Amino acid sequence: MNIRETYSSFREKLFNGDESVESRVSEHLAVIDSRKSLNAFLSVFNDEASLRARAIDEKIKQGTAGPLAGMVIAVKDVLCMDGKVTTCGSKMLENYQAIYDATVIQKLRDADVVFIGKTNMDEFAMGSSGENSAYGATKHPMDESRVPGGSSSGSCVAVAAGMSTASLGTDTGGSIRQPAGLCGIVGLKPTYGRVSRYGLVAFASSFDQIGPFTNSTKDAARILQVIAGKDELDSTCADVAVPDYLNAIDGKMKGKKIGLPKEYFSDALNPEIRSVLQKKIDLLLHAGAEIVEVSLPNSEYTISTYYILATAEASSNLARYDGARYGFRSPNVKDLQSMFVRSRSEGFGREVKRRIMLGTYVLSSGYYDAYYRKAQQVRRLIQNDFINAFQQVDCILTPIAPTTAFKLGEKMDDPLQMYLNDIYTVSANLAGIPGLCVPAGADSNGLPIGIQILGKQFDETTIFNVGDFLETVN
Repeated sequence: MNIRETYSSFREKLFNGDESVESRVSEHLAVIDSRKSLNAFLSVFNDEASLRARAIDEKIKQGTAGPLAGMVIAVKDVLCMDGKVTTCGSKMLENYQAIYDATVIQKLRDADVVFIGKTNMDEFAMGSSGENSAYGATKHPMDESRVPGGSSSGSCVAVAAGMSTASLGTDTGGSIRQPAGLCGIVGLKPTYGRVSRYGLVAFASSFDQIGPFTNSTKDAARILQVIAGKDELDSTCADVAVPDYLNAIDGKMKGKKIGLPKEYFSDALNPEIRSVLQKKIDLLLHAGAEIVEVSLPNSEYTISTYYILATAEASSNLARYDGARYGFRSPNVKDLQSMFVRSRSEGFGREVKRRIMLGTYVLSSGYYDAYYRKAQQVRRLIQNDFINAFQQVDCILTPIAPTTAFKLGEKMDDPLQMYLNDIYTVSANLAGIPGLCVPAGADSNGLPIGIQILGKQFDETTIFNVGDFLETVN
């Protein structure tokens, strides 16, 4: 098996009778077993996946298989699956068993995918490295001394290491795109509201968005086609028509206007990353695209704005984990007060507690106007920057991260340096626009470098087109 084979390629063999879903699932399970040191999975559905594979093979023979028949998918352990433990990478939920399927899970199930397991992640999706899980750090598939990125660390590694054909992650400030860039695969954050969040355990409700990791842009388009669309169970899910993404990918760049934000391509950008991105820009020029310099003048405020608003929402969303209703409860407590305090102190990890305290502070009396309200106003300015830029261009190209994959432990004691790793990704979440990461090349150590394509709200079609071109043309 080519462990990084695209679903499009596998599907052709599958429907020609040259492959079976059952054999592909066995191959993925063998890779999972042989690479346990990566710590990518928290639970693996061995028997269930094999049974499901046989059933889908039968459907293919009968001509009744769904649009994603036989795609093997790993699921970030922040999404509810009926009857499965959903830990969110936290001790707080180590024994919590979901009683329903998230909407995206149900849609994929209906499309005949095979779910192979639940993946490791930064606790409650809070982290940029995959090191904040209560169940141990996830490791980079090419160099186990390095981080794979976060917070969707296990989902990214599952695809990059050939443990699954695709996976689901969530992106609150770059948690799909950044690890995809560090591991050399494709990662998509759809427009906010494009995909239902029903069944997603919330971190920051106005930022979170579910999206896929894949080995190609076309595979990401196939998955979005299935999971996108209005959902009555999620009031923030937009009633916007879902185009035929796959057939809209035509590889034509002639006449496309592509923006380069001058704030992202300053002298501070790592020279190796700049060089790799410049080669991709030259290919676009050669194919007839027009490169336009644009300005996003409020870029310097994105990190501070994001970490005020996201932590505020996190402190509110995580208030429900109090030791009383469900989740971890500290043993041997003497009264109600100590139960609350000890359960939260012992159940949450260091980074989650840090963000809860930050969020509670910015929402507190006397500081709300100075921090939270001001950050909401700046968020609107950042959104306006993109609206103005998209009046000049069809999409925007940026780096995905300031460096390639860094060493495990390198930034754990310096939260600010860790947060700055999100500098190129959080703006898309603040503005609610779609972003796609595709592989662009490698640095002098052979570590992957990704390139990010940002699009107008609900215009995933354009970023798929540009992403597919960048991925396939060298």
